[in-house]
Amino acid sequence: MPDKSMKPVMILLLDRFADWETAQISGIGASFYGLDVRYVTPGGGNLRSMGGLPVTGLADATPHGDEVIVLCGGDSWLRDDAPDLGEMLRAAHDRGQTIAGICGATLALGRAGLLDGRAHTSNGPEFLQGHLSGYAAQAHYRDVPHAVADGGIITAPGSAPVTFAAGVMRAAGLPADQVEGFVALASAEVMR
Repeated sequence: MPDKSMKPVMILLLDRFADWETAQISGIGASFYGLDVRYVTPGGGNLRSMGGLPVTGLADATPHGDEVIVLCGGDSWLRDDAPDLGEMLRAAHDRGQTIAGICGATLALGRAGLLDGRAHTSNGPEFLQGHLSGYAAQAHYRDVPHAVADGGIITAPGSAPVTFAAGVMRAAGLPADQVEGFVALASAEVMR
């Protein structure tokens, strides 16, 4: 059952979304910590993940109130016909909503101007420079292997789904000790 003391989370998917990049937010965040998570896509409809998982009946990507907005990465963000979510993202951020993007979805944040003047990361500075015409926020880029949060914007490289999920859970209001417990749980695997 969702914990009403925390902000809800809206995870926005595009066709060919990266299955693994937001799975811990809903899988662990919802089932263990009570996050209220919903999935959407621009215009609503059906999608298929990069791993081939069909997802049907998604609602249109319309933010509700104070939820944390999460953009899942994937191939579609790299395309010239990627949806322009700038107006929606800027309006939500102006209302005080946290916006989070991982991997290719950081491009949507850059296109919306939400990386300007904020510490941020992605799949490398060359990735942003190569896919964002006029990218001028290089001075604020952090070349780190974990999520970065600054001014209501959370960014992460595709290789950092655990710290990305932790940042989203923190923004949703999960207590710090439970966020730390999540990171310990999700990072506990040992190779033998």
